[in-house]
Amino acid sequence: MAKLLKIQTSIFQNDGQSSLLAEQFASDWQARNPGGQVASRDLTAEPVPHLDLARFQSFITPEAERSAEQKAVVSYSDALIEEIVEADVLVLGIPMYNFSVPSTLRAYFDHIARAGVTFQYTPEGPEGLLKGKKAVVFITRGSHYGEDHSQTAFVRQFLGFIGITDVEIVHAEGLAVGDEAREKALGAARKRISQLV
Repeated sequence: MAKLLKIQTSIFQNDGQSSLLAEQFASDWQARNPGGQVASRDLTAEPVPHLDLARFQSFITPEAERSAEQKAVVSYSDALIEEIVEADVLVLGIPMYNFSVPSTLRAYFDHIARAGVTFQYTPEGPEGLLKGKKAVVFITRGSHYGEDHSQTAFVRQFLGFIGITDVEIVHAEGLAVGDEAREKALGAARKRISQLV
């Protein structure tokens, strides 16, 4: 059974433009995969704690030596990772905040990137272990920054780092420029959704 994991990060939650685009993709995907499952994670409604020394040490402490608190931290991270492991398709809705991704997404990524779990170090460099998945990323921005912006590069690099290299990024830019620019950008993004699904 095919499974899609939808991750939204907008502070406006379901009303954010990136969330709306991700939801449209998920809905269209569900319509074309009636036997499939859609799981959702809202990082604003349920923010992941920021990585601190105690959490990092929990990840690197050998399993047999972990305290009860450390086991709880690792179990939480394992559950986040398992959602991705079970998914065939990841859909991310990501607005631009201060030229980067929302801090909630960065905190989430910090709990996903685990050596020996989602990636491993090799003599040739790091190797992602979550292979064979597709990611569709909707990035929304108030102005125009282009597809080669560092925000886009970061998202693509992180997904590749954990093994997800089949990545489609859809930008909707100029959303704060004016009504005409916003509708044009969102219309183009919706058209791209129909092509991708």
